[in-house]
Amino acid sequence: MLQRFLDPAVLHGISSLDLVAKTVVDGFVAGLHRSPDFGFSLEFAEYRAYTPGDDLRHVDWNLFARTERCYLKRYRGETNSQLTLLLDASNSMKYTSHAVTKMDYARYMAASLAYLAIHNQHDPAGLIVFDDEVRNYIRPSTRQGQLYRLLAGLEQAEPAARTDFGKPMQHFQQFLNRRGIVLVISDFYEQPETIVKAIEPLRFHGSEVVLFHVLDPKEIYPEMKGPAVLVDLETDQKLEVIPDYVKTQYRAKMDNHLEQMKERTQAAGMGYHLLTTDKPLDKALTEYLSLRRSGSAVGRTSAAGGR
Repeated sequence: MLQRFLDPAVLHGISSLDLVAKTVVDGFVAGLHRSPDFGFSLEFAEYRAYTPGDDLRHVDWNLFARTERCYLKRYRGETNSQLTLLLDASNSMKYTSHAVTKMDYARYMAASLAYLAIHNQHDPAGLIVFDDEVRNYIRPSTRQGQLYRLLAGLEQAEPAARTDFGKPMQHFQQFLNRRGIVLVISDFYEQPETIVKAIEPLRFHGSEVVLFHVLDPKEIYPEMKGPAVLVDLETDQKLEVIPDYVKTQYRAKMDNHLEQMKERTQAAGMGYHLLTTDKPLDKALTEYLSLRRSGSAVGRTSAAGGR
């Protein structure tokens, strides 16, 4: 039952992106609480004094009523892990063989990750939307209204132009002044070595980097009953193909591309996940929480070593 709340076809019927994010995260979190495998929790740990700029949602107003002092609740494992989402908004993201385009799916994923980070984990979150240029940059923050700034940025992201991984990654490095989690969402229609070379420097500041490879299922397993003309959505180039080409050469090239993407990103110390637009979004959310949890462990180890 909970899987239906993560189903992109169901989410497609929800007009509001903030409601999509809430639906996905609430369903996902409810599933984690029922699962004995993951160990997700937000156990209350301690108070800390309020400082200007803190989110008032976390103030314990009952304690304030009794003491007239302002304190915030803190939670176990709260490490302030900065999340930055990099979203590919190039023309190839318009493709779909069913109700949900790759761009829709990427929006749902990014919105849900931002909601989980800010609303549930109290982490700063930011966004870069790119194609061959940086189209939008929202600096990571937890300040009031940040979630809605991110959702608005995602709503406004429309596919245009071609993909160029070099410029956006160079732009991002200028602002990467602290370690965190960097999630790149794209269909990655570029040579794997080019992609890895552009993205790998983001790890040099100690950040965890994960590539979410979003493809339509028919891009991996195309079905053709006769000759057809394929159009490249980024270059408008046309190619006449026959079913035999799709079954042999195309499949071999796609399988090799996916294999190279996985091998090269993992060899560079980055995470890689292939996601198709007909599958639930839980893999992306689980990966974020896993990274955040491993980051918490590293932070605790470093702190212990310094004492």
